[in-house]
Amino acid sequence: MNETKEINALFHLLDDPDQEVFDTVASKILLFGKEIIPNLENLWENTIDESIQERIEQLIHRVHYQDLQIAIQHWTRAETPDLLQGAMLVARYQFPDMQPNPVMTEIERIKRNIWLELNNYLTPLEQINVLNSMIYNYFGLKGEEVAYMRKNQFFINQVMEAKRGNPITNGIIYQSLCAMLDLPVYAVNIPRQFILAYFDSFYDFAEPPKPDDYRILFFIDPMQGQIYSHQDVETYLKRVSVPPVPAYYRPQSNKQIIRFLLEELAKCFQEDKERYRYDELVNLINMLAD
Repeated sequence: MNETKEINALFHLLDDPDQEVFDTVASKILLFGKEIIPNLENLWENTIDESIQERIEQLIHRVHYQDLQIAIQHWTRAETPDLLQGAMLVARYQFPDMQPNPVMTEIERIKRNIWLELNNYLTPLEQINVLNSMIYNYFGLKGEEVAYMRKNQFFINQVMEAKRGNPITNGIIYQSLCAMLDLPVYAVNIPRQFILAYFDSFYDFAEPPKPDDYRILFFIDPMQGQIYSHQDVETYLKRVSVPPVPAYYRPQSNKQIIRFLLEELAKCFQEDKERYRYDELVNLINMLAD
């Protein structure tokens, strides 16, 4: 964006010690949108005062965050919001300049290799064995427990690059591949776990859920592709003293999955100095409320 008298005047006020003046200036700068970021970056490079540099960094973050809010708003309004696209929007919170192409290229490569191995004669279990072989052996995806000190395991671009994710991000990759390959696999709401389930048919989220309509053939742990039966899940629920209810066996919508990813990511920012990031993520979570 070309420098204008208005932009220059606003930039000159960034060192004003009065917080109200700064807030007013910041609000006006935000109106320019992401096109003003190169100007702010140039100003940062030519500023010696560290406190002013910090203010500029805050402004750049706020511009990116505002842009992300708009993108998430558009995503939620889609008739069927894409799961992988939603995960990439979450990654943009930490990596605002992230390009989706490297992630999509790698996902497409894995999908093609799986597709070449699938055929109409395979049982659902055999289909999942093909997926597991390609995802965990060929691609080499590893799983690790959720750890809030390791933020990168919540960002899909970092997971694809490091080939290491937690159950949520691994599950998003797994379910996205299944959707591309027309396999009826969805995340379900088993307490304290992020588990996928292979259904006997595709689920229509527009239809109201029917009581006791489980339709699940088996469950899949996306950490490493372990298969679980209904009996395994019932045994787990007994072990954690949770009575089984139909809601646990219903597919989660893509919006619900991305909301859960954001809820877990927000727990990475509990310290006082990062509290503003926690608040920003809570705001994004609220945008995904049903």
